[in-house]
Amino acid sequence: MDARWWAVVVFAALPSSGAGGESPEAPPQSWTQLWFFRFFLNVAGYASFMVPGYLLVQYLRRKNYLETGRGLCFPLVKACVFGNEPKASDEVPLAPRTETADSSPSWQVLKLIFCASGLQVSYLTWGVLQERVMTGSYGATATSPGEHFMDSQFLVLMNRVLALIVAGLYCVLRKQPRHGAPMYRYSFASLSNVLSSWCQYEALKFVSFPTQVLAKASKVIPVMMMGKLVSRRSYEHWEYLTAGLISIGVSMFLLSSGPEPRSSPATTLSGLILLAGYIAFDSFTSNWQDALFAYKMSSVQMMFGVNLFSCLFTVGSLLEQGALLEGARFMGRHSEFALHALLLSICSAFGQLFIFYTIGQFGAAVFTIIMTLRQAIAILLSCLLYGHTVTVVGGLGVAVVFTALLLRVYARGRKQRGKKVVPTEPPVQKV
Repeated sequence: MDARWWAVVVFAALPSSGAGGESPEAPPQSWTQLWFFRFFLNVAGYASFMVPGYLLVQYLRRKNYLETGRGLCFPLVKACVFGNEPKASDEVPLAPRTETADSSPSWQVLKLIFCASGLQVSYLTWGVLQERVMTGSYGATATSPGEHFMDSQFLVLMNRVLALIVAGLYCVLRKQPRHGAPMYRYSFASLSNVLSSWCQYEALKFVSFPTQVLAKASKVIPVMMMGKLVSRRSYEHWEYLTAGLISIGVSMFLLSSGPEPRSSPATTLSGLILLAGYIAFDSFTSNWQDALFAYKMSSVQMMFGVNLFSCLFTVGSLLEQGALLEGARFMGRHSEFALHALLLSICSAFGQLFIFYTIGQFGAAVFTIIMTLRQAIAILLSCLLYGHTVTVVGGLGVAVVFTALLLRVYARGRKQRGKKVVPTEPPVQKV
């Protein structure tokens, strides 16, 4: 790599000074605390499990183990490497949404209120706690500023463990389609999901929460660009129009943002790189999950499989780095952090169930509208609770972004009206 580019990367990884030239509250103690070093350290930890596992899978396939294998481990190896062909009698059909006899208008309204309230409470609480954990300090006193929680990977593990438990209990209590996908295929979505979550948490050390939310909302732009360049996909005029409005709105917000008060981190190159990483990894996760749904699994089975490997990856990496016990000690020192981490995990896990139920009852369009409104409310809450400054022009930019998103939902709904829509399973881990 050219020396100039290396200098840019190192500069980007350094902590930004606060608004108005203020010094950061908790600068890294050494170069090992720089975000890009921790990122590559995490990736190396995941690779120490994934690369040998992948080589073992390829070896078993070349040796035709499915035909020659025997012994106690054969069922486990078969499920992990080759999968199971579902039988017609074992399949649970994913039926389209149907109106039952007791689905009166008032009952439908109550269900919609229940779904919207569950999604808003789960993910608004999740957003507020996410910013509190990653930007606030714990144990502060009159003589001590307290300490910040630095290990985003430990927080990812907390989220995934509870999500794994919830998905597992749901699969036990409710009948699911016979599982046919090779288990190892979940590992690719798990890896990208863990990395996208890590980038999301880490970015809050460098950018404000409103900036992060708008970056998520503008994800449609790189998705369209990749579709045009890689898949030669064509888009309609309204898609280009709304993508242009989103880019204009985001630019208005970023270029007109006021100074960040107190300890809120200002937008830096590091934050933009991490947000770009989040978008890239999250896009891969969604596309890989779409391919896995060809095995006719349910969304909760997908949730279980992805979180199972996510737990294995993060536990292994934390043990290799010696960070698992340090995270547990931090929880022991600060009961407030332990409560925040637990609530964060509960909101993430149960929010996923609300996603599945809402889409199953009302469809993807209603769900998208609810979540778009949630993003707008999350920005307002963050500004009120944490004192982020948004100028009039920045506020107009936010309004332009969410207006464009709602226009996309409306245009897509009109396009699909009158067409037979095949029910599909929603991707998971979209928070």
